[in-house]
Amino acid sequence: MATSYKRKPTKAEIRRQKMEELVVYPLDWVEERSGLIGGLRYFLFRNVPADINWMQTLGSAALTAFLVQAITGVILAMYYVPSAATDPHTGNPQAYDSIVNITDHLTMGWLVRGMHRWGASVFIILMFLHMGRVFLFGAYKYPRELNWVIGVLILVMGMMEGFTGYLLPWDQTAYWATVVGINLNGTAPFLGPWLAQFLRGGQVISGYTLTRFYSLHMLVIPGAIIGLITLHLYLVIRLGVTSPPWSKEAAGGEPEEEDGAQLRPGLTRPVARPSGASAMQAEPGGGE
Repeated sequence: MATSYKRKPTKAEIRRQKMEELVVYPLDWVEERSGLIGGLRYFLFRNVPADINWMQTLGSAALTAFLVQAITGVILAMYYVPSAATDPHTGNPQAYDSIVNITDHLTMGWLVRGMHRWGASVFIILMFLHMGRVFLFGAYKYPRELNWVIGVLILVMGMMEGFTGYLLPWDQTAYWATVVGINLNGTAPFLGPWLAQFLRGGQVISGYTLTRFYSLHMLVIPGAIIGLITLHLYLVIRLGVTSPPWSKEAAGGEPEEEDGAQLRPGLTRPVARPSGASAMQAEPGGGE
């Protein structure tokens, strides 16, 4: 009878195993207490129709463009001065001087500002393309009407973000473009005059308008967009990816169960949490 011998692991294999345990342990710790890792795994590996194409990636591309805008916007906010007061040394508004400093003197500032400036247009274009794809594919129909409405609100918020950000350089182009934009809003019936006065922060465009636009651009509108995107993604996950019009299979089925014996609990296989009386016994200090 042949005897099988198990090869002793080498030192390199032992070190690699210890490194894997060191990296995966905090992930398992988070999964056991929150279930977030299992939710992320479901989001990344959920089933989608087999005949989707690159047009279904427009939503992810728009999300990526928004993340680029958020990151570059935070970097710019660290050096931007939202003040219309005149600098006694240069004779220019402080907001304008801060833009010049970012573009001309800050390391890679021209790149960050360029990405933020042109990325705004990319974000809007990708949202239009994404909504056009949704409309042509009929993805706005039952039961996804609410997700369509949320997408429209995200588009409106994105355009408001671009409008409020256009004034921040506080130069002649930004000033007079904002005058035209506010006057157009002021012509709306009923709420138009109130809206124009709210955006101006008074009767005329001044430093109060700049600080108001800055707060809207940096705090209010981004927070609303983040909340809407979160709800939008939740509905996409819950309802599934829409099949193309020529598809014969339904969208968004449950992920197929994998062989549990080959998966480790936590990161790749969420641990089932006991409930009821068994939960009391399983928890430390639980009564018999």
